Amino acid sequence: MNKLKIVIAITLIYLASINASSAMTFDRDYLYNFIKSYVEDNVSLPARGKLKIEVSEIDPRITLQPCLLPLTANIPEKHIGRNVNVKIVCPDEESWQLYIPVKIHTIVPVLVTQMRISKGTLLSNANIEIIFKDNGQIRGTVLTDPKVVVGARTKRNLSQGSAITNQNTCFVCKGEPVNIIAKSAHFEIKSFGIALNDGSLGEIISVRNRKSGRVVQGQVNAINQVIINL
Repeated sequence: MNKLKIVIAITLIYLASINASSAMTFDRDYLYNFIKSYVEDNVSLPARGKLKIEVSEIDPRITLQPCLLPLTANIPEKHIGRNVNVKIVCPDEESWQLYIPVKIHTIVPVLVTQMRISKGTLLSNANIEIIFKDNGQIRGTVLTDPKVVVGARTKRNLSQGSAITNQNTCFVCKGEPVNIIAKSAHFEIKSFGIALNDGSLGEIISVRNRKSGRVVQGQVNAINQVIINL
């Protein structure tokens, strides 16, 4: 019986030593990279944009324990804002978990002014450029395609680095000539008019037809152009 107890004890010690030697250890750099990779793989990228991820420092008083199985991660709450808590779990028998705060910055391409621009200035490739900017710092509907914006005018004075938006530009400006396109599924009629108010992309404005004098409502769809769907 004593021999059996000794054999069992030796076996248990041996198995414990195997588990201890096979357990994975993690330093803080490993966890930071693990969390960053997880967030990058599980948070949707904005169109033509990118993510900037800031993982909070792990409390130095926390001792990172070994784990026999690969770590898992998830974001427990439905995240809408920029701050999330990533849950790190060691799923072995002596399970442990950590919650690490992470800030997610959505960086998107934005058209901005290269210099100070006065009200009424015609936008061109010489005075606008594309930069990447934190989405949380952007106000209004930003514009991102220089080909669409070139030829629009500013509705107010803009400082250097100001985002080009629907709110501070007019694609059709009051008093300027406008192409009017009235179309249906079967035909299209083109005419000319004068804009009675400013309009940006997608906005409905009033236009006076030059030939008939009739005032019509059209949607701005390009520089100095409105469309009327019949």
